[in-house]
Amino acid sequence: MSSINFKNVQTMIGPDAEINGPIKLSQGIIIYGRVNGDIITKGPVRISKEALVDGDIVGGDIRIGGTVIGNINSSGQVILGSKCVLKGNIVYKKLKIEDGAQFEGKCDLSLKKNNPMEKSA
Repeated sequence: MSSINFKNVQTMIGPDAEINGPIKLSQGIIIYGRVNGDIITKGPVRISKEALVDGDIVGGDIRIGGTVIGNINSSGQVILGSKCVLKGNIVYKKLKIEDGAQFEGKCDLSLKKNNPMEKSA
């Protein structure tokens, strides 16, 4: 199984937390709860199996284990875990979809060096 280095993760949203509004940060984030809004970071993003994100995610390496309703824009790799549900498009440099992952959208390979702090349209 591919792994992502979560060494630069500084922020965690706990399983009983619900955040409304966008989250902007420069380091990584792990989400166990619910986020209603976009997540924008330069660092890695991990969405746990029980988590739900209703918004776009822009970041470095992104691993999705739970549910995301929104687009993914990664400057690194994207891993859709076996329990993942993703309804949105993916822009990536490297992509892995594990058996059992549910994905509804389109994939685009990113050929340019993009700034992950700028949300794509």
